[in-house]
Amino acid sequence: MPRFDRHVFVCTNFRAPEAARPSCTANGQSEIHSRMKDAVRAAGLGERVRVNKSGCLDQCEHGPTVVVYPGAIWYGFVKPEDVSEIVAEHLVNGRPVERLRLPEGCLNTPSCPHRPLAPNTPA
Repeated sequence: MPRFDRHVFVCTNFRAPEAARPSCTANGQSEIHSRMKDAVRAAGLGERVRVNKSGCLDQCEHGPTVVVYPGAIWYGFVKPEDVSEIVAEHLVNGRPVERLRLPEGCLNTPSCPHRPLAPNTPA
């Protein structure tokens, strides 16, 4: 089998509703993951693009989250209806979907517009 051109990771992490941070799924099942696999297959990319379930990607406030490698293109607030656009534009045509990309300032930072300040953190 040839190596994959792209790897797509879809967060399927689940946390209890009372957890301090949100989950990307309500029950550990992801309609985004299943739609992404189907759309990749339908686009004829099944041999070149691998779609994987992922545990927590630590972007909980931006979820559901999807990341595409190579390139480390992070998508946030992804809805099932966004999947076809990600596949057509990014995976087929090589153009990331800018409207879904997470800003660099939101990745792996203690705060961003989507993440509330931790208790006792100065504003």
